[in-house]
Amino acid sequence: MTAPGRFMFDNDFGPAAKAAAPTISTAEHEAAIAEAETRGYRNGMNAAEAQARTEAERRLAGAFERIASGLEQLRSSLKAVEDRFEAEAVEVALAVGRKLAAELIAREPFAEIAALADQCFRELLAAPHLVVRVNGALYGEAKAKLEEMARARGFDGRLVVMAEAEIAPGDCRIEWADGGLKRDRAATDAAIAEAIGRFVAARRGTIKL
Repeated sequence: MTAPGRFMFDNDFGPAAKAAAPTISTAEHEAAIAEAETRGYRNGMNAAEAQARTEAERRLAGAFERIASGLEQLRSSLKAVEDRFEAEAVEVALAVGRKLAAELIAREPFAEIAALADQCFRELLAAPHLVVRVNGALYGEAKAKLEEMARARGFDGRLVVMAEAEIAPGDCRIEWADGGLKRDRAATDAAIAEAIGRFVAARRGTIKL
């Protein structure tokens, strides 16, 4: 039986081989160190830039939130100012309206009475009678003009014009068999003032400057 052959290694692990192990020069070593430092610096810069971007984005998001909050506060303030101006405008309009109405009535106290009576003459042609109550100072003018209007509208009923001391100039009460109506400027003015008062109170209730 043939003895197995001995395995022959191609590599020599003896002292001579160790002495021949590859080495790098000082220049190559320094170049490798420089490259490692450059790579480390680059990695550090990238990390710092990423952190800076994250911080900038966080601050930008916070700034946007503050801007949105400021815009909302500005919107609320503008709404409050708008409500205040609207309330003041309505109050001014009411004051001007009262003044103009008073001047108009003083200048033409019979105008509104004539308009109301004319409407009645048009719609109550078949009424047996119509009673118109006016302020005593207007009685003479009112009687003559109302009778003329009744004839012009074809009203065949009995027209009665009466003077009432408690009726204000420009106001009147018109009555017929089954109904009646009146013009009471004071009551109308009070109702308008109450409605406007509620409106103004509601608007001013929203003002929080």
